[in-house]
Amino acid sequence: MEEVVDRRGRRGGGGAARRAERTAVRVEFARYIERNIPNLEILNEEALEIIEANAETVLAEIGVNFVENPAALDLWREAGAEVDGERVRIPRGLARKLCATAPHEFTQHARNPARNVVIGGRNLVLAPVYGPPFVRDLNGGRRYATIEDFRNFVKLGQMSKWLHHSGGTVCEPTDVAVNKRHLDMLHAHMTLSDKPFMGSVTEPSRAADSVEMAKILFGDAFVDQNTVMTSLVNINSPLTFDATMMGALEVYARANQACIISPFIVGGAMAPVSVAGTLTQVLAEVLAGVAYSQLIRPGAPVIFGAFVTSIDMNSGAPTFGTPEAAQITLGAGQLARRLGLPYRSAGGFTGSKLPDAQAAYETSNTLNTGLLAGVNFMLHACGWLEGGLVSSYEKFVMDADQLGYLHRLAAGVDVSANGQAMEAIREVGPGGHYLGCDHTQANFKDAFWKTEVLDYKPFETWEEEGARDTYALAHARVRKMLETYQAPDIDPGIAEALADYVARKKAAVPDAFL
Repeated sequence: MEEVVDRRGRRGGGGAARRAERTAVRVEFARYIERNIPNLEILNEEALEIIEANAETVLAEIGVNFVENPAALDLWREAGAEVDGERVRIPRGLARKLCATAPHEFTQHARNPARNVVIGGRNLVLAPVYGPPFVRDLNGGRRYATIEDFRNFVKLGQMSKWLHHSGGTVCEPTDVAVNKRHLDMLHAHMTLSDKPFMGSVTEPSRAADSVEMAKILFGDAFVDQNTVMTSLVNINSPLTFDATMMGALEVYARANQACIISPFIVGGAMAPVSVAGTLTQVLAEVLAGVAYSQLIRPGAPVIFGAFVTSIDMNSGAPTFGTPEAAQITLGAGQLARRLGLPYRSAGGFTGSKLPDAQAAYETSNTLNTGLLAGVNFMLHACGWLEGGLVSSYEKFVMDADQLGYLHRLAAGVDVSANGQAMEAIREVGPGGHYLGCDHTQANFKDAFWKTEVLDYKPFETWEEEGARDTYALAHARVRKMLETYQAPDIDPGIAEALADYVARKKAAVPDAFL
């Protein structure tokens, strides 16, 4: 693991220097995860071949709709598909052949090169919650999100050690006009963080703004030759590709910027209730979406996406952390690897209204499943609450803390001479203890993963400090992180150019809140 450490307030000279060192703000950043453990493969060869064959049948005989997008229909027709109105039927093997030009992995560049991430292969990149219109914290309760909330979440992401990516719409700032808020959100990611970020997909012109702002930040030539954004393109499951999302995909693919092609699956509503049936539909939709990206620009970076949840058949509400969703997540990972595509799935999902025991169980289930499924890009890794309606301040830091567990588990077991610890066993011998032995003294600082949120103090100390539960501890952690936030350096000329672009674009059109 690579760590970059910044310090504020260092002073020279004896005791003052030591006191400054103890009280200095330490901002540590962990490199993206490189797995040293095997993937969990839940489907055997026969099952995989059945699902792949069924997906080809769906594309060839049932087809997919590309709505309100005549240019897309023309591209498919030229590629050899059968086009009937807005229905596109793709001959067996054609979509898979087109997908072959998509890269197996790619680097997403950050404005701080130390924060670059490689998406694909054995890697796992962790990104925060995306899309909620509401926020919640211990003091303010549940309320509509504002741009101040958005900036706070970007700051928390920047300060979170185990989070590799700044994300995209970490909450929806409802106090800014719909047609302008993407500019403020992008500006926050670009200036308040130096980690990679996502572009806007809510309208093709907003994707174009994202590309233009990225060129201000990185330079035209660099953006033309490198991937600096990874953005989320949802499919309107079942089997429908709408003009808005496809328009954004077209902008990004032409600009060589990455897109996650992600069916939006709620089992029993947008897909069959069975695992194999859902995997069939997911694969068919991803094949069509990735193939279309390659019709736009062969070699454009894309990610096989699978957002999966089931449904409560009594209330109709989505459910999270369920075994069926885990089976789909694991199986889709196998299908993505057979296609040779990076894989996006899983996250810190929960249907709970509060960061409580339900939230912890469901989040743990989905995070661990994602690690074992071979996920390469995990959106919603921290902060998700209430089925994705709420970005929670406290859950953000609780989840971000637990991401350290994924880092340590993914590293595998150390069987080097130091890991074997034979000298320690010899030194201590029968009946002794290891607290003072040389091996423990040499390794104790890094031997065990350390939480920044959870409480392991003796009962008496815990009680004296206010008997705080995890919610209260996380609230204190949020305050501390925001108070000690350190803005990353940015070239003043670039900062001025970004601010000018945002101001000009916002002034050019009236506010629209619909």
